[in-house]
Amino acid sequence: MHAKTRKVVRQRAGQCCESCRLPEHADPYATFHIEHIIAKQHGGDDELANLAWSCSRCNRRKGTNLSSRDPNSGTIVELFHLRQHVWRDHFTIQGARIIGSSSLGRATVRLLDMNESRRVRLRRELIEQGEFPAL
Repeated sequence: MHAKTRKVVRQRAGQCCESCRLPEHADPYATFHIEHIIAKQHGGDDELANLAWSCSRCNRRKGTNLSSRDPNSGTIVELFHLRQHVWRDHFTIQGARIIGSSSLGRATVRLLDMNESRRVRLRRELIEQGEFPAL
């Protein structure tokens, strides 16, 4: 990926993971990645509209998946699309946990394991310090 493209994607995301909203500075040892929202193997491309800024954990957990199971209904639903959907329409934060407020939000939270215990502790610290990004 070209350095210019990486810079644009990073700045557009406000230097935060576009899925879990973790700011880069919160985990200085983790590398953030440019994620293909639709993986190349599924016909995705390198256009800005298909690229997102992602922490290594979210990028690794998402992989090439386009869908997952809604834990409430058991149905297979599409994942949150970082360019087509609005974060606050599908997720809320309760305490320090990210809660899916729609079927695709719930499926995305489950697949990405957004509430893994270390992430919740880190998010809680960021919220208490006023450093968790506004949504």
